Parts: sequence; structure tokens; C-alpha cells
Amino acid sequence: MTTEPSAASAYQALCAAFARIHRYEHLQGIVSWDQAAYMPPAGNEARAAALAELAALLHRLRTEPKIGHLLTQADAEPLDAVQRANLREIRRHWLLATAWPEDLVERRALAGARCEHAWRSQRPANDWAGFAANLRPVLEIAREEARLLAERSGLGLYDALMDQYEPGMRAAEVARLFGEVRRWLPGLIQQVVARQTQAPVIDPVGPFSVPAQRGLCEQVMRRLGFDFQAGRLDVSTHPFSGGAPEDVRLTTRFVEDNFVLALMGTIHETGHGRYEQGLPRAWLGQPIGAARSMALHESQSLSFEMQLGGHPGFARLLAPLLVEAFGAQPAFEPLNLHRLLTRVKPGLIRVEADEVTYPAHVILRFEIERALIEGEAEVDDIPAMWDERMQSLLGLDTRGNFRDGPMQDIHWTDGSFGYFPCYSLGAMYAAQWFAAMRRDLPGLDASIDAGDLSPALDWLSARIWSQASQWPTDELAQRASGETLNPAHFRAHLERRYLPD
Repeated sequence: MTTEPSAASAYQALCAAFARIHRYEHLQGIVSWDQAAYMPPAGNEARAAALAELAALLHRLRTEPKIGHLLTQADAEPLDAVQRANLREIRRHWLLATAWPEDLVERRALAGARCEHAWRSQRPANDWAGFAANLRPVLEIAREEARLLAERSGLGLYDALMDQYEPGMRAAEVARLFGEVRRWLPGLIQQVVARQTQAPVIDPVGPFSVPAQRGLCEQVMRRLGFDFQAGRLDVSTHPFSGGAPEDVRLTTRFVEDNFVLALMGTIHETGHGRYEQGLPRAWLGQPIGAARSMALHESQSLSFEMQLGGHPGFARLLAPLLVEAFGAQPAFEPLNLHRLLTRVKPGLIRVEADEVTYPAHVILRFEIERALIEGEAEVDDIPAMWDERMQSLLGLDTRGNFRDGPMQDIHWTDGSFGYFPCYSLGAMYAAQWFAAMRRDLPGLDASIDAGDLSPALDWLSARIWSQASQWPTDELAQRASGETLNPAHFRAHLERRYLPD
């Protein structure tokens, strides 16, 4: 942090309390990563109990009565602008934490751990009945959380949950933004698919060994600036970014007949990892030093995966690395590779979706989970709601396919309702960042074409990563790009890339 008052102060006491919380959160992050990546199956009940105990301990630390008194005292102290921003974030965290009793925090951790662990075997078995039985208590706890947060904040039920992930964003605004996308997205998908039929793609010929894929992924991570002295790549059922800013843990998943899934998933998670590694070290341990919001976090992963990963220059950078990893073949020619990486095809799986069809997956989940939290739908209603929306948005029939339908993600298993909108809000922000970059850096595309990613990465570091939570989201966006969130950039990006004149 910046200069502190010379005498002991309430603000200093708050900083010390939140530094302690950060260290426990570090342990929580590593243990949770191990649960997903390395823990043997028989350890789940004990691990769930341990994580619930840790969650309860953290809750006690976050809700200590003295924090409320210290916040009042710190308000009257002579603090600089950075300290005031940190105090604002400390108060926000404290208000959220004190809305929930300790037993609710513990019940959520236990129910989520059990649901997620069972999901690992239930999903391959297409066992919707078994999954639904575990999801019901998770949903009831989420509704209880929403009610308590709403009472504390004065927000609506779904707004109260979403505000944890995206402070200041409201469901009505998300519904407006997504409603606009709903109107033009199906037609755009049809146009792009029709256009791409005129540009055939040569598919890569496998198999692609897992060790070679892993080596490729790590090589690309290094080209993207990931620091392996402060993080690592592992394998999990569902790719994610976890750990702590000082020790970032990324995961991916490999299949031998399709290297693109692991590669692009790894690039996505590397964007998350670079954000965490790029947070200001002087602020670590304090709420101001955390990533600003989950939409901004997703804007970084999608800046890497979609904005850079779908750029023709990135395909030229990848081509020799693929030849080195798997041997030469026609599919690795840069033009064909770019077509492969930007192929648009409606599919069932969100994490495998291209950037044009991806918003449909998020809109579907937003509409369903909002109805669940607000009591307009129950767990048993999910399959029919899912089937109707997949048909209307993507023209796909998912009836009876629970594995590739509502069971495909892990977010609902641990009660992370309110998170899904952040994915498409993040795509909108990513398009906005690159529009601003092109204005600030007229040679950006030429640099990427030449294999030099540093101008884009340096811009993100200066405008997003180094700012952490110093500013509210709207102000950060204004400072970074000259305007608050403007979804017009997202549509313009898709039309420019996929329907060029």
C-alpha cells in the first residue's frame, strides 16, 4: 500500500486483518485446486469437511465485530486516495460477508462439494435424476443467500447474487444488453455459417499425444507471458484458473483427437492467469489489490482466447509451433489454421463454442438461473427450459441429453448463481479494449501479424491489470477506453472478423 499514517490507526488495523484473511484465502485456493486436479476420490468427504471448516473460519475473520468499529474510525482518518479506495473495497467485502450467518457458509461449502464431486460421475452417466437431487439443496441455499443479501443491500434477489461477481451491474441491464444480442445473433450465426461454407477447412489429422499437447500449451503460455515461477498448468475435468495471485494454478483437459480444445482452453485460462500475475504486488493482501470484477476477469481470458487467438497473425505465430509439436501437415498452414480457429458451428458445449455462438450459451444460462433464484422455476424445470432455449437460440435438439445440456458446467454445483452473465459481459469488454487499443496503437494489427504480442499485453497491463480494484468498474472502463461498457463494439468486432466487406 502507499504511505501509511505514522501512528497506529484504524486503517492500519483493517489492513492487517485483511492481509490475514488473504493468507487463509491463499490456502483455500490451493486446497480447492488440489480437490479438482489431484485429490483421490475417497478423499472427498474429508476434503469437503475441511473446506467447510476453512470457509467458516474465514467467515468469522471477515465478520469480526471490531471491523465495523474500525471502518467507522478509519473514515475520520487522514487517508490518501489509494487508501480511501481500499477502505471502500474493505467496506464492500464486510457488508457482503456480514449478511450471512456462519452456519449458512458452512452448509454451502458442504452442499457444493458433495454436488460437484457426484457430478463428476453423474455427468458421464447422463444421470439427471441423481444430479437434480444434489442440486436442489444447493439451490435452496443460494436462495437463502440471495434473500439475506437482498435484505442487507436493498437489491433484488438475483441482483444481490450478481453483485458479488459484478459490482454495480443489475439484472435489468443485463436483460437489456442480452435482449439486443438475442435479436441479431441468430441471423448473424446463419450468415456466418453460410459464408464459411464457401471457404472449406482442412481438419488436422491426429492422434495428438497428450505429452506433445502439454508441451505445446506450455510453450504458447510462455509466448503469452505467463510466469511459470509463479504458477503452473495441470489437468481437471473442467478447465479453470485458481490458486492465488502469488501462485496461479491453471488447468486444462486433453483429448488425443482434438488438440484445439486443450490449446484454446489453455489460452483462455492464461488470460485469467496473466491478470492475476499482473495485479500490483504492493497491494496484494488488500481488497484494492484484487481483480475488479468477474466480467473484467473474463474480458482478459477472452482478450487472449478470442481477440488474440482469432487474429490471423496469431495463426501465423502458432503454425511453426504445431509443426514442431505434431509434425507437418496441410492443416497447419496459417490460412487454414486461422479458418479452423475461427470456424463457427452451433454446438452443445459452452466451453467449446466459437465466439459467435458463445453468447447464446450465456443468455440461456442467465435466463434459467435468474428464474431459479427468483422462484419462478425449480430444478425439475431446467431440462425443458434448456431444450426450448437451445432450439430457439442455436437450432439444436438437446432433449434427453443432460450430459451435454444442463449438466455440462460446474458453476451451479457450488451455488455460483449470478456468475454466468460475466462471460458475455467480458466478451463485450474485450471487444471494447481492442477497439481502444487500435485507436491508441495504430500499428497494433501489424505487430500481431509479425508475431509481436507485447503492444497488446502491455496495454492490458497498464490499463487493466495494474489498476486492480482502485476504481469502480465504470470508472475503470472510462479510464481504460474512454467510455463505459458499450456493446456496439462487440457486434462490430464479430461483423468485421466474420462478415468482412
